[in-house]
Amino acid sequence: MIKAILIFNNHGKPRLSKFYEHYSEDTEQQIIRETFHLVSKRDENVCNFLEGGMLIGGSDYKLIYRHYATLYFVFCVDSSESELGILDLIQVFVETLDKCFENVCELDLIFHVDKVHNILAEMVMGGMVLETNMNEIITQVDAQNKMEKSEVSPIPVHCVYDLILPPYSELLCIVCRHVCMLHPACYSPVTLWMLPTYS
Repeated sequence: MIKAILIFNNHGKPRLSKFYEHYSEDTEQQIIRETFHLVSKRDENVCNFLEGGMLIGGSDYKLIYRHYATLYFVFCVDSSESELGILDLIQVFVETLDKCFENVCELDLIFHVDKVHNILAEMVMGGMVLETNMNEIITQVDAQNKMEKSEVSPIPVHCVYDLILPPYSELLCIVCRHVCMLHPACYSPVTLWMLPTYS
């Protein structure tokens, strides 16, 4: 069974953490730090699995990881899981992210954390592996995205009339003293009152 899935960068900043057992938030942070220290100090030419840290369960659990560019993908599993099977699962997860985000990078994990969690939920649920076929995972994620888009409806007209805009003086550009979108200083005040567009 998978106990936790962690993604962090080369500096130990967590980019995704999914625990399949309950821990307090402080304990989760300590587990992430401990896991980072265990994994990051390993040489590049050693195997990709090692005993888990004391906080995650010690020698009863294994940390299986892969290092891609600036990110570590770490799965903490018990003794019933195959190390090579989990390494393949990590590869499928990364390739799926790469297809969904078209050349995935660390920023995609930061700004699209909900989509990353959806992809992960298609693969692993409750610590058990559900799906390893990348095409099936992408099909399910695309279907979910289409459903979410169909549920979004445009803002009703009466909401536009009820919108409270800031005073006109706050909308003037600090560079040219007009309402414009040419100068970077204009972007923030103007976007405060601009309505979102729906396609």
